[in-house]
Amino acid sequence: MSTTVKNPHHYVAIMAGGIGSRFWPQSRTSYPKQFLDILHTGKTLIQWTYERFKAFIPEENIYVVTSDEYASIVQSQLPELLPANILAEPSRKNTAPCVAYIAFKLLEKDPEANMIVAPSDHLIMDAGNFQELCLKALDFAAHMKAFVTLGIKPTYPNTGYGYIQHETLAVANNIYQVKTFTEKPDAELAKTFIASGDFLWNAGIFIWRAADIVYAFEQYQPEMFDVFAAERNLFNTAEEQSAIERIYPQCSNISIDYAIMEHAKNVYVIPSEFGWSDLGTWNSAYENLEKDYLGNAVAGKHVLVVDATKCMISAPDEKVVVLQGLDDMIVVDTKDALLICRKDKEQEIKQYVAEVKRNWGDTYL
Repeated sequence: MSTTVKNPHHYVAIMAGGIGSRFWPQSRTSYPKQFLDILHTGKTLIQWTYERFKAFIPEENIYVVTSDEYASIVQSQLPELLPANILAEPSRKNTAPCVAYIAFKLLEKDPEANMIVAPSDHLIMDAGNFQELCLKALDFAAHMKAFVTLGIKPTYPNTGYGYIQHETLAVANNIYQVKTFTEKPDAELAKTFIASGDFLWNAGIFIWRAADIVYAFEQYQPEMFDVFAAERNLFNTAEEQSAIERIYPQCSNISIDYAIMEHAKNVYVIPSEFGWSDLGTWNSAYENLEKDYLGNAVAGKHVLVVDATKCMISAPDEKVVVLQGLDDMIVVDTKDALLICRKDKEQEIKQYVAEVKRNWGDTYL
């Protein structure tokens, strides 16, 4: 079997700071979904993500950017990861400061750094095809000084994803210039997007040279650029963490899409198919789990289903759960919280969590 020759200038930043509130009550603020084995595969989502990148990125070039409260969890779940490659953010400021941090750090370390930025909690079934597309994107980004994103060919008008519209003529083999980024649309707009044929789901996977994205911050987010640039000589030194603790309070809370991608001119997309799901909701878990003959998806060793159809059921392996007479429901049991919710109401789970907080504080979050 041939082994992939890994390029020493290829890096990846795995973003692992989110709290996964739509996966409550399994996902908690203290232990969110990227650290859970949502699909009962034997590995957590971040472990799968690390494995995927380890196949073609040098292990010493794999970084995880996370909240400082999760740094120890990352260390325990990814013991192979160099401790110095766990970057702890002092506060949650969305994805733009996170990208600026890793880009400045890598540029100081390696002026030729070419990087992938990817979420830690997505499901990708076809790792081989994913690797091929990432390498293609890294090559294009390096030669064209371009920003590349992997767009997922949509299978239905999903209202929970952002969309990327691209030009109809390719600039290279299956690489298209991006026209627009659109936030989550309503159902009617999503149907229009699908019908037009030039829209893709935004998977939040970006590829670029560190030098180019740093320059884009200088152009489009000059205040944030200045804050990082003032401390850049402290990156990759013992003073880095204290520098970051000074930088983050001065950063605006903004996504990389809003901060850079919607302004930049040199943005390209590769329409991709690699069995992707952002595993953002219990319904997406349901879609990716095996079902019984009545359409029930069960995650848990001792679940007994009687006269129930099309339910998503998750329970601790050590707990016996008997379910009778329910249809199209989400049932998630944990040691201290139980969620029973219609599948078509899952977008309201965030509201239920807010209500739990109002009534009982942070105890169950």
